[in-house]
Amino acid sequence: MKIVACYSNKGGVGKTATSVNLAYACAMSGKQTLLCDMDPQGASGFYFRVKPSRKLKKQAFFKDVDCFTGAIRASDYDNLDLLPANMSYRDFDIFLSRMKNRRSRLKKALKAVGNEYDVIILDCPPNISLLSENVFRVADKIVVPVIPTTLSERTLEQLYDFFNDKKYQKKKLLPFISMMQKRKNLHKETRLRLQKKYKNFLDNSIPFSTDIEKMGVNRAPVLAYARSSPAAKAYEKLWNAIQDKVKI
Repeated sequence: MKIVACYSNKGGVGKTATSVNLAYACAMSGKQTLLCDMDPQGASGFYFRVKPSRKLKKQAFFKDVDCFTGAIRASDYDNLDLLPANMSYRDFDIFLSRMKNRRSRLKKALKAVGNEYDVIILDCPPNISLLSENVFRVADKIVVPVIPTTLSERTLEQLYDFFNDKKYQKKKLLPFISMMQKRKNLHKETRLRLQKKYKNFLDNSIPFSTDIEKMGVNRAPVLAYARSSPAAKAYEKLWNAIQDKVKI
């Protein structure tokens, strides 16, 4: 089992859209895939038309194996299951702070289903917290969408500084440009600068696209309803690049 997290400490960068399309691409390649939505907003579940479990709440996520596995739902697509989020996830840090081995509880929870899936993709909430530290420890790679703006670039620098301070493995981080507009020189200059600054910054970028914006209307991955679009092809290339890094 390999674990790929989609994470950013900044909101509004296309994190959930990336998680959903990478999970779909992974499943379509024939791998048994679980998309685990860690964000209390539950957007991944919404896109896949999957309602959250009413039972998997609070400490049960980390302590109740039967409840955890029972909350997993099949999607409409082969090889792809989903563990949807609910609003109780907003208190994860409170529950984790009360537990022993609190920075490795997520690893224990995911281990319960590890034999059933080739790949688990984590759609993570946008903050640095006890939960995100669990993610940083358990993930094999952490895909980080970065929009080409000053604030997004700044939060990426903060993330690397945090990894330095905590002595986490920076080689796990795989940043890439999201919402790219190639006609804008600033976007192209930002990508080149970040690629020079960060060793594992991916060449791949996801375009700013109305096809991606329509995910909320279609409630499906771009790869499912606009397969030949530039956005779909970009997500597919991004997944191929991640596979090479993770060695799935």
